[in-house]
Amino acid sequence: MLEWLGAAGRGRVVIAHLGSGASMAAVREGRAADTTMGFTPAGGFMMGTRTGDLDPGVLLYLMREKGYDALGLDRLVNKESGLLGVSGTNADMKTLLERRERDQAAALAVAMFCYQVRKQVGAFAAALGGLDTLVFTGGIGERAAPVRAEICDGLGHLGVRLDPARNAAHTDPLTAPGSGCAVRVVVTREDLMIARHSRAVLFARAREETR
Repeated sequence: MLEWLGAAGRGRVVIAHLGSGASMAAVREGRAADTTMGFTPAGGFMMGTRTGDLDPGVLLYLMREKGYDALGLDRLVNKESGLLGVSGTNADMKTLLERRERDQAAALAVAMFCYQVRKQVGAFAAALGGLDTLVFTGGIGERAAPVRAEICDGLGHLGVRLDPARNAAHTDPLTAPGSGCAVRVVVTREDLMIARHSRAVLFARAREETR
């Protein structure tokens, strides 16, 4: 990711990978300083079907009062929550955006998602001591211009200003003139990263075997 950003990948960077599964990383001078992911991918902010961070007391309540067992909680937290749970109908952001003008639950799901992402950007900016670059990637991050706009609305105190035309056209960079923080949209190349890591492991094993 950072190599595609070039010089913009240095400094204080927040990378928002927004998709059905979503996470965020705080990066300082090319090295990860923090991430929203916890012990499992369910941590962080709400996703397509995952809760994101959750008060442990909620799980205790569900076990004690509603009779949930471990398998039931696993299903609820990972497959029945997030955008799907709030909207009650769908986990697909494109569909929710199309429905939100006439469907209050869909509108609430979109608003909650954008709010939680925006809040996390602010938290990571605080952890980094400021923000030089905000990167959107992943299916939602790359293709949902209204979501990017709603997330960035309210981040003006961090110098974030979108160019509406560039944002609507998904044209990188998304930054408006005079913005104090670069806003980028970068295509995710998870397949390439998996291939690189796999290659590194295989070559390391080969070197060990030849010693």
